[in-house]
Amino acid sequence: MAVITRGFGGRRRDDTDLPPGQYRTDDFPVLSAGPTPRIGLDQWELAVVTETGERSTWSWAEFTALPADEPTVDIHCVTHWSKFGTRWRGVSVDTLLADAETAAEYVVAHSYGGYTTNIPLEDLLDGQAWVAYEFDGEPLVPVHGGPARLLVPHLYFWKSAKWLRALELRLDDEPGFWETAGYHNYGDPWREQRYQAD
Repeated sequence: MAVITRGFGGRRRDDTDLPPGQYRTDDFPVLSAGPTPRIGLDQWELAVVTETGERSTWSWAEFTALPADEPTVDIHCVTHWSKFGTRWRGVSVDTLLADAETAAEYVVAHSYGGYTTNIPLEDLLDGQAWVAYEFDGEPLVPVHGGPARLLVPHLYFWKSAKWLRALELRLDDEPGFWETAGYHNYGDPWREQRYQAD
């Protein structure tokens, strides 16, 4: 008779695509810092604001007329879940910043509802980030950040701000909502940067 230790769940599968401390899920959990804002497409606007105050804006029709990409990426939440092969449609941040004259090194993403998060500008460029408006071939629903959210799949998912309304380019780094509450300033899932001390 084999001896089995209570609570033993077996060996972790060798999965090199799974960051340390994460588990794979097929669900798409809904986590938010507050109530879900409902933004009508006729009222939605996206702005890029440089450190000098120069402002570029897009209405919903103007934004969705921009060239779009269809990235398939893995996403990793700070609460330990990872979802693989997620399919999105959205506009590359490179496209949105193409005409911006800036010396900025940082970006604060601002959301409808007041949420903010900070990201180094270099992490949004070179095909690493999008403003997504479709998920899995359908319009992005409000609970997952619709009508449009930032998508930065190489960082923990709190950096992919839901309900995006502006990207503020900055010379200095200004911590956002979760960062001022003790979450890591950068949030690399491969280095388990969940909290300030990590």
